[in-house]
Amino acid sequence: MSFAAYVFDAYGTLFDVHAAVRRHADRVGPDAQSLSEIWRAKQLEYSWVRSLMGSYRDFWALTEEALDFAFAKVPGADPALRGDLLAAYWSLDCYPEVPSVLKSLKASGARLAILSNGSPDMLESAVRSAALDGVIDGIFSVDPVRRFKTDPAVYDLVTTAWRLYPGAVSFQSSNRWDIAGASKFGFHTVWVNRSGQPDEYRDHPPSAILPSLETLRRL
Repeated sequence: MSFAAYVFDAYGTLFDVHAAVRRHADRVGPDAQSLSEIWRAKQLEYSWVRSLMGSYRDFWALTEEALDFAFAKVPGADPALRGDLLAAYWSLDCYPEVPSVLKSLKASGARLAILSNGSPDMLESAVRSAALDGVIDGIFSVDPVRRFKTDPAVYDLVTTAWRLYPGAVSFQSSNRWDIAGASKFGFHTVWVNRSGQPDEYRDHPPSAILPSLETLRRL
């Protein structure tokens, strides 16, 4: 199938959220993986809670707060590394297949975009550092609506800006909850289940499930 636009979640889908801690794993020590997992879990939790409360703070502020919690939860990790870990988050590694997949989709004539909870500055930095700025046509941050995924207003950012029906958009995310929200909105959805998680939100199923973005070009 071909779509007018292919829209990608950023963190965990295009960019490896655990790359920041992995770069400094030797300095963090044996609790590096635990620290990274807690950091990511709290980052997402804070976005959902603040959306429900109607108390918006941008994603960078939540990323900082989540790391502070992770350090408090993992006393074996040195908080002096806070600045280095936060700096690394601005240039996360993209997954190996991402550049070639995006270039192939771009060559087919489709428009490509990122739709993310991330703040505009965070997303622009990630795209530049991964050298994806030549293939990405649009970066949509939740900042204008001041709500996080899975609020329908977030997904509507793309359809309104590009004047598309939801069914003309293929949306890719590694987060099953994000796929549920996008499916309910009406997007064609591809769950990139990189870590082999069990399915959930069965009343809002994905259109397809892939282990990576590698075979997206052949859907």
